[in-house]
Amino acid sequence: MAYQYQPCFFLLLFLLFSVNASVLAFQQRPKISAVDLAALSAIKDSLTDIPGSRFFSTWDFTAPDPCSTFTGVTCGFNDRVTILSLGTGLSDSPGLAGSLSPALSNLTQLTQLILFPGLVTGPIPPQLGQLTSLRVISLTNNRLTGPVPPSFSTLPFLHTLDLSSNRLTGSIPPGLTKLPSLKIMVLSWNELTGELPRTVSAQLLHLDLKKNTISGPLPRLPSTVRYLSVSENWMWGPLKALESLSELVYLDVSMNQFSGPIPSSLFLNPSLTSLFLQRNNLSGGLPSSIKMDPTFQSYGGKGSIVDLSHNFITGDITPFLAGVETLFLNNNHLTGSVPEEYVKSVYDGTTKTLYLQHNYLSGFPLPQGSTLPDTVSLCLSYNCMVPPVGISACPASAGSQPSRPQSQCSVFTHRDSTN
Repeated sequence: MAYQYQPCFFLLLFLLFSVNASVLAFQQRPKISAVDLAALSAIKDSLTDIPGSRFFSTWDFTAPDPCSTFTGVTCGFNDRVTILSLGTGLSDSPGLAGSLSPALSNLTQLTQLILFPGLVTGPIPPQLGQLTSLRVISLTNNRLTGPVPPSFSTLPFLHTLDLSSNRLTGSIPPGLTKLPSLKIMVLSWNELTGELPRTVSAQLLHLDLKKNTISGPLPRLPSTVRYLSVSENWMWGPLKALESLSELVYLDVSMNQFSGPIPSSLFLNPSLTSLFLQRNNLSGGLPSSIKMDPTFQSYGGKGSIVDLSHNFITGDITPFLAGVETLFLNNNHLTGSVPEEYVKSVYDGTTKTLYLQHNYLSGFPLPQGSTLPDTVSLCLSYNCMVPPVGISACPASAGSQPSRPQSQCSVFTHRDSTN
């Protein structure tokens, strides 16, 4: 009787062995999609740690759970890579070198792609436009070249695009500024050319294009913009496009060739506390509360900064900007005496920096016996007056001459009064 149970016994042992082997094989299988694992391998092959960086030291492709052990890799519930951060961004890490692999496009569930500062070169793979779940693309402070891929214009959920501080060339793809979800676009410190797209329908909050060679006029922008910088480009034309931007907090259009008057609506926005319009060809007079809105008496406040220097602004200084903490009106064609509101603001510490040098001003009504606070910088040199004794907080660029030659003052004052 004992022998008839032996086949069943061996069958049971075989089944137990098979189950255990299957369980062991399942446990040893990497907890990540095979497609994503192959993509990560190709990505690693195209990049390398700069000496001093150890970012890839945890990328062991024999590890059972790359989603948990690979630095910079985050997976979703289905073991697909959803976030890839290449590099650490730490101050003591020099970053990565190499190039970006087109295999990135095989990470089809990716929502965020981040490349921290390093020495990565070559183009941005246009295949990234196939990753329709992408919400964030941040590839900053490297040496990427070539164009901004037009394929990015097909990413319906893209919220943030930051390609700043690279060597990108060409123009901005017109489709980018039409993306329905785009809120933040930072393309500053590149070598971009051409004009801005004429249609900007994306409800942008933050647009930074400074330090390129973009030309042409400023297009009409959505009223949602809160941060705008196009400084240090080759842009020209009037600033009418700024009139509808009622939500602005920060505006920098400096170092271009913009011309015409300054839109008065900018000064009716109390949230706009950083305003940089210097080094353009702007003309006309300073804002006046009487001409704009009698209920809005002054502009500025704690932490505010306005730079209108190095333009062609004419006429008298109005009291409207007396509440600004840091105010640069130097190197214009301003005339007349400085209003008492500015003098009071300087001496009570509300205004901490007031640069008026290189104008045609004729007076500064200094209260008798007043002493300038140590925290204040006031410069009045090279105007049509002798600066009060004891006021010498001028930058080196103001020069050493305290006043303009009388011949310049009489000629300009006469010309200004006849206009």
